[in-house]
Amino acid sequence: MENNKNKIITTATPQRISFAGGGTDIGYFFEKHEGLVISSTIDKFIYVTVKEHNPLFVEKYRLNYSITEQVNNLEEIKNEIARECIKFLGIQESLYISTISDLPASSGLASSSCFAVGLLNALHQFKGDHVSIAQIAEEACHIEIDILKKPIGKQDQYAAAFGGINYFNFKKNGKVSAEPIINKNVSKIFENSLLFYTNIQRSADVVLSDQKMEFKNNEQNLIDIKNMAIEFYDVLCEEKFNIIKLAELLHNNWLAKKALSNKISNLEIDNYYNTAILNGALGGKILGAGGGGFLFFLAPQSKHNQIINSLLGLKHVEINFEPVGTRTLLNFS
Repeated sequence: MENNKNKIITTATPQRISFAGGGTDIGYFFEKHEGLVISSTIDKFIYVTVKEHNPLFVEKYRLNYSITEQVNNLEEIKNEIARECIKFLGIQESLYISTISDLPASSGLASSSCFAVGLLNALHQFKGDHVSIAQIAEEACHIEIDILKKPIGKQDQYAAAFGGINYFNFKKNGKVSAEPIINKNVSKIFENSLLFYTNIQRSADVVLSDQKMEFKNNEQNLIDIKNMAIEFYDVLCEEKFNIIKLAELLHNNWLAKKALSNKISNLEIDNYYNTAILNGALGGKILGAGGGGFLFFLAPQSKHNQIINSLLGLKHVEINFEPVGTRTLLNFS
């Protein structure tokens, strides 16, 4: 290992929105049918800083995020992802880890997986390792899914690591392939997008665990959702931007997604969604597992102000396309 005295690394990892195929990236589905997801990173980030903690401090580990942890033993760290990442990479040094996010956690934009990817990126550099983004993505999946037993899929970790808009294929053997989508329609999507925060933070684990228990009843719905990802890809790759067809697919995806669990939506979210549609949105969905977080819509730019004004109870968040995945902002020693 390199001499890490005074070394400090800061990474920035983008959060993501998923357009189609969400739910088919979970093992119990893709191991039987293969999964397909189209998602894109946005210009909202998780920032992670790692440095060796000065021995003058009493504690061996200090973590700053929504709370501050100061502990001497690795097993005492309450932040599960941080604890398991340090353990997985076998780091023995005292550590200071700080995390800042552009947006609230537990809101459907993959903040936990972004943190895992950004932290692994920083810790590998702390060790002096040279690893690929695919390795970082797979290690994040291993930590969240295999070690921590989270009932989640693999799309978030890969989206955060790779960046851009990608057509992900989750193969039966667990391998993941990523096809970047690069055409003028990508910018058109974001020109006609609206994102709203519902002010509801929720645990994805609760929603996804319920969804898993209902898999036998939901299997055909998930197959339909996978097929919608294929259709979304085909339309997105057409020469002419077809907002009506893309929005229709988003809407159908939302209806199929809601049928997976009664925890995905509620009367409040449905009212917000219907209000946006009545005021000019062509289609949309709740992002992430559901139950709260962010609502995403496709709508002509001419209707944006009307939709924003109709959803006064929600916070409108401006977003742009982010073409780059996890990256290093600072590596100083």
